Amino acid sequence: MVENISKLILASASPRRRQLMADADLKFTVLPSHVSETTKETNPSKIVRELALRKAIATAKKIKTGLVIGSDTIVVLKGEIIGKPENHEHAAQILGKLNGTWHKVYTGVAVVNAASGNKQVASEMSRVKMRKLDAEEVRRFSRKHLDKAGAYAVQETGDRFVEKIVGDYTNVVGLPVSALLRLLRLVGYKQKPHNR
Repeated sequence: MVENISKLILASASPRRRQLMADADLKFTVLPSHVSETTKETNPSKIVRELALRKAIATAKKIKTGLVIGSDTIVVLKGEIIGKPENHEHAAQILGKLNGTWHKVYTGVAVVNAASGNKQVASEMSRVKMRKLDAEEVRRFSRKHLDKAGAYAVQETGDRFVEKIVGDYTNVVGLPVSALLRLLRLVGYKQKPHNR
């Protein structure tokens, strides 16, 4: 079987990740993995690598050829790992904890060749300073970002959650693009030139 390593599949339904892929001029299709995100791992970098790889492998098993991209993001505040909120109340609690703090955002990215099983994985960490929110903002924003680690979205310009980022901005959005492009080169991905 001839390997198709110019076909990219994103194992995520996240509109933010889709946008980052498009912004990087990558042509891709979407096939979410729908895997469990529970783990016994406690090291943040290892957690996001494990889950990104789990997602990519699960989707790679559904297809014959192509390069599958998996990604996972968590927020860490003073050693506490913060994932996606369970509901509005939980989101408000998370935002209350993060309010005005410096915290870390870790994202893992994995690329799996569906035909050969060849896999590459990496992770990035960025430091984020959240601005001080008042009680009304916490209440209002707690209803907006239930699908995101840390219950906030850095790219929502109307929200202005974030005061400062040290590190890769795309990592905080949910897909470290420079790391992804490095992994794609390692697995032999050839980007097709677009006809302008």
